[in-house]
Formats: sequence, structure tokens, C-alpha cells
Amino acid sequence: MNLPPEGKLLRIFIGESDKYDGKPLYEWIVLKAKEKGMAGATVLRGLMGFGANSRIHTSKILRLSMDLPIVVEIVDTYEKIQQFLSDIEPVVTEGLITLEKAEVHIYRGKSQDI
Repeated sequence: MNLPPEGKLLRIFIGESDKYDGKPLYEWIVLKAKEKGMAGATVLRGLMGFGANSRIHTSKILRLSMDLPIVVEIVDTYEKIQQFLSDIEPVVTEGLITLEKAEVHIYRGKSQDI
């Protein structure tokens, strides 16, 4: 798969305890991205953050550490990101979704000819 030099970066900010269809929401999003043939996805777990509810989530306070911030990042073409957004928008009931320009310098996997 090739990516053009001008892509888009989709960022999905959710909580670690968010669920969909019986599994963690971040896991569902990554599996859906793979199913849709997206270029790749990465899940990042935050140490501290807050969102629209202004409630602090941090790993320092034991009782709040069960819902740490999660960011799912996906880079692909604008068209594929737009199609993917229509799949996930109804599922992300709380959180933030952003889209920004991504300049693709390298996109390659390991060579199979080793």
C-alpha cells in the first residue's frame, strides 16, 4: 500500500473504560480500521488528562486510574478517513475527534525478502 505525501491524521480522544459491542472502544476502533484497510492505527495511553466533563483522570490517584485518557491515531488519505469517520462517529458517544494535515515522509513495512 502506498500513501500520498499529503495525508490526514485522525485523532480520537476517549476514555480507557469506554466500551462498544462488549470490548474496549479503542480496541473496536483499531479492529474496524484494520477491517476497512486503513494504513495503520496506534493507541496511546495517557498518564493524565481531562475532557468535556472537566474531570481529571490520572494514574496518581488510585480511584481515578481506571479511566485514563486514550488517544487512537490513524493516518491515511482524506477520502479513506472520511469514510472511516462515518463508521465511528455514531459509536464515539463521549470524547473528541480531530482531523489534521499529515505530511507523509515514509510509509513502509519490513521486507519479506529476508
